Amino acid sequence: MKKLFSVLAAALLAACCTQEAEQKDCLMWYDSPAQIWLEALPLGNSHMGAMVYGGVPSEQIQFNEETFWSGGPHNNNSTQSLEHLQEVRNLIFEGREEEAEEMINQYFIPGPHGMRFLSLGSLFLDFEGMQEPQDYCRQLDLAKAVATTSFTSGGVKYTRTAFTSLPDGVMAVQLTADKKGAISFKTRYENVFETAVSAQDNVLTAVVKGVEQEGIPAALTAYNRMEFFGDGKIEASADAISVQGATKVTILISAATNFVNYKDVSGDPQARNEEYLSKVRGKSFKSLQKRHQKAFAEQFGRVVLDLEDGDNAKLPTDKRLDAFYGSDDMGMVALMFNYGRYLLISSSQPGGQAANLQGVWNDKRDAPWDSKYTININAEMNYWPAEVTNIPETAEPLFSMIKDLSETGAITARQMYGAGGWMAHHNTDIWRIAGPVDAAAWGMYPSGGAWLATHLWEHYLFSQDKDFLREWYPVLKGAADFYLDYLQPLPGTNYLVVVPSTSPEHGPMGKRSTITAGCTMDNQIVHDALSSVLEAATILGIDQDYCQTLKATLSRIPPMQVGQYGQLQEWIQDGDDPNDQHRHISHLYGLYPSNQISPFSTPELFQAAKVTLEQRGDMATGWSLGWKTNFWARMQDGDHAFTIISNMLRLLPSERGSRTHPFGRTFPNLFDAHPPFQIDGNFGVTAGIAEMLLQSHDGAVQLLPALPSAWKDGSVKGLRARGNYTVDIEWEDGRIKEARILSGSGGSLTLRTPLPVQGYDSVKKSGSGITVYETIIDTKPNKSYTLNF
Repeated sequence: MKKLFSVLAAALLAACCTQEAEQKDCLMWYDSPAQIWLEALPLGNSHMGAMVYGGVPSEQIQFNEETFWSGGPHNNNSTQSLEHLQEVRNLIFEGREEEAEEMINQYFIPGPHGMRFLSLGSLFLDFEGMQEPQDYCRQLDLAKAVATTSFTSGGVKYTRTAFTSLPDGVMAVQLTADKKGAISFKTRYENVFETAVSAQDNVLTAVVKGVEQEGIPAALTAYNRMEFFGDGKIEASADAISVQGATKVTILISAATNFVNYKDVSGDPQARNEEYLSKVRGKSFKSLQKRHQKAFAEQFGRVVLDLEDGDNAKLPTDKRLDAFYGSDDMGMVALMFNYGRYLLISSSQPGGQAANLQGVWNDKRDAPWDSKYTININAEMNYWPAEVTNIPETAEPLFSMIKDLSETGAITARQMYGAGGWMAHHNTDIWRIAGPVDAAAWGMYPSGGAWLATHLWEHYLFSQDKDFLREWYPVLKGAADFYLDYLQPLPGTNYLVVVPSTSPEHGPMGKRSTITAGCTMDNQIVHDALSSVLEAATILGIDQDYCQTLKATLSRIPPMQVGQYGQLQEWIQDGDDPNDQHRHISHLYGLYPSNQISPFSTPELFQAAKVTLEQRGDMATGWSLGWKTNFWARMQDGDHAFTIISNMLRLLPSERGSRTHPFGRTFPNLFDAHPPFQIDGNFGVTAGIAEMLLQSHDGAVQLLPALPSAWKDGSVKGLRARGNYTVDIEWEDGRIKEARILSGSGGSLTLRTPLPVQGYDSVKKSGSGITVYETIIDTKPNKSYTLNF
């Protein structure tokens, strides 16, 4: 009987928590307050990040501001590398990589090694007279980007609603009670950094001093301004606001620093806060929320994924996650997909900073890996969902960072390597450093800038926007120019190779150094950097002589090779260990995100990539599982891709929870676990789910290329394909039923589908054990086509 009662109570609570969810699998909810940061719920508008705990006697809201970083303007370029460059190259060509690594560490990497993303601290609301709560629920509506906490205490129902406004740039919090005068609290403000807190009238201000790092003086100061409005008595003490006898309280919060750009810190944070708050004072909370929800829904609502829920869908989200592995709750996959899009919209908006290693959320004094931009995979992975899941504006901050790096990286290329163009190594930060960091084993990676630049080309492929291509062509060309100077002849061959370099964080058998020449990933990125500029120049009708140089150089880039175990070689020598399950699988860049490996045009390489994936195994760090989801989607093996997703969707209760949950890769609030938290895994798996349903990299738009058997029935609306197509797909019993394709630009569409298209001439096409039906459709601009199967 007790068990039945608890089940009924849980069902009633679930109904209470989910009654306002308008879109399926867009609600995260919990039946108890957050005890740790990784249980709190994230809100963000790119400019600000906030984590809401939903406490009863004491509420905590932890803040971040996107430009609050340690240090100040600087560069980390070596002034000694150029004079030792040729000696290092000679040592590598002679097989003396360890000696080369020693020289790189001594002469190429002087430091500093990048600054870190800082926390603004936390606002606490300490309530009076709270008793043990009943009917507790806290939730995050992903479609509305609104967090709500509700409970009953002492016979009074309390509700708290919070959002970070996308159009207005402020955070708004409202507290209500269904009994007059039942809200009384006093504020506290805490931070791990030096913070001056003051209160006057209805305003609480926290001024946070930046910190120096590795000898770079602090150049930033953050101001967090919190204004309290309500029908009770509001008073200020020296460092706190107290509210007594209120029925409704609204808090408006704005944060800013003096950051202007990577070389200018002359901004006025107090004036910025006043600018934000002056636009929202006097407006009702309801009107601000309506305005916010409309702006957020305009982006979030473009894509709808519907997969079948199981019985576990009624559970609180942390319990639902814990019960997912081996269940029939495919709606949990849709929830994770929706959460990834939510997080990217919330952490990356036009005019703001790019989403860093933790998006725009960090509570630690020393963020893991400084929460920098790791550009040998992680920062790029953050933006994989931007185009395909139809939120391209979220990539604008990334493009802005690339523009900055094309300036700082041009100095790095010239000073460190005597090269033209621009480049960046494996890490950067808000100050746009482009020199190497950490040590040679990680930092001697000269292809970070060129990899970032591929996102510019991808945006053109999806949008077909020639004005965009014309604007960004100089940046694309600069990435290619660097390689034209940096590439060196490989002795005894006609090849040109990137040297010195490293295949990210990994080295071959028989070598005690990761330093190398001509690794497969470098060759693939060089191919993309040069070939994209070649194609762009052709489209724009410019630089004909330059194009001939690009063609000649491309013809001398080493091809991908199949090694002794049937694997795709990671290095120019056959040095792969078949028992190595390293998290980085960098040499499959050509499979994803690039398009250089295809079941139809390169079947031998396609099979070799599969061997490599099988050797690396199905378990890894959280972000690596995100990449593996995309790899197996490109292998068109939906069941294997779903296995990877299932391995990711396993609960890790906390950063120290690995002893009890050794396979946990997702925290209770669905943040991805390396561990620790890295947001790239959230974005990687979101892109991977989309890639399972739609692909457009291989000369065609392919529908349901990797549909797993577990997703028996479902639909997706609004995904984007290269060529400026928007695609809806519906399937039943594992078979495609209907598709709708909106052509934005018109032109000839090559469509690949698992079944023939009714009313069209569909031709069967096979390769690498994969069979599709290929259909050519002559599309008109801004016209929609409904296809049946």
